[in-house]
Amino acid sequence: MPIDAAKALSAAPRTDEISWTAKDVQLYHLGIGAGVPATDPGELRYTLESRLHVLPSFATVAGAGLPGVIRALSAPGVDVDLAHVLHGGQSLVVHRTVPTQGTATATAHITGVYDKGTAALLVLRTEAADADGPLWTDEARIFVRGEGGWGGDRGPSARTRGEAPTGEPDRTVERRTREDQALLYRLSGDDNPLHADPEFARAAGFDRPVLHGLCTYGMTLKAVVDTLLDGDVTRVRSYATRFAGVVYPGETLRIRMWRQGSGRVRVAVTAVERGEAPVLADTVVELP
Repeated sequence: MPIDAAKALSAAPRTDEISWTAKDVQLYHLGIGAGVPATDPGELRYTLESRLHVLPSFATVAGAGLPGVIRALSAPGVDVDLAHVLHGGQSLVVHRTVPTQGTATATAHITGVYDKGTAALLVLRTEAADADGPLWTDEARIFVRGEGGWGGDRGPSARTRGEAPTGEPDRTVERRTREDQALLYRLSGDDNPLHADPEFARAAGFDRPVLHGLCTYGMTLKAVVDTLLDGDVTRVRSYATRFAGVVYPGETLRIRMWRQGSGRVRVAVTAVERGEAPVLADTVVELP
């Protein structure tokens, strides 16, 4: 098989210096739908440099280097076809408020290679720190279709974040994605052709290009912060999700939120136009 689990797991971590500016933060925020209405004081926190606050999910694109999915596929022991790759999940732990500009060291390594039967699952962990100490830790879970079945460890389930929410959500909001949402979001660093090239998308089994999962991830966190946290980005301590389905640019996200005590929000996201097709599941935002 083209994934050598032992080689991938034993490889030395890859360390890169990353840097970002306020403009990078603003571009990311615009890519996840911020700025509508353009003069809304709540939106200006994301778009105007004199008021700028950084949504923690910006950490997934900070430095505009290779996105986590692509970094995992370039690791030693991994040689697969990009068309067979799906981003399965993402988690983020925020150690300190992300500054509007900065330079940090990002250290990434494969922490798991699991046999899911019809697919292999790679787990890539990235830890970022600056001169003042740790900033964030994120993990990307990447499925490679057709590369499972070698008898390896199945690994932990992504569906282990506590009990699923029951009853009516505390809040429900809808966020419509733009027809050009993926084209705008990819300017923050993820230029996988799956999100722009119709021929590549068809070869990967989709009718047309799909929206980046991390774009939906960012849009959802912004909705939680704006709706339940009074726009206070510093209250997010961790954020994890499982990508349960795709979003096509132009579709509407229905985002349901349940408060679980004072320190946790459970979230579910569906695509309205496709009969509430699941998009994000097992989604948790942890608060102080």
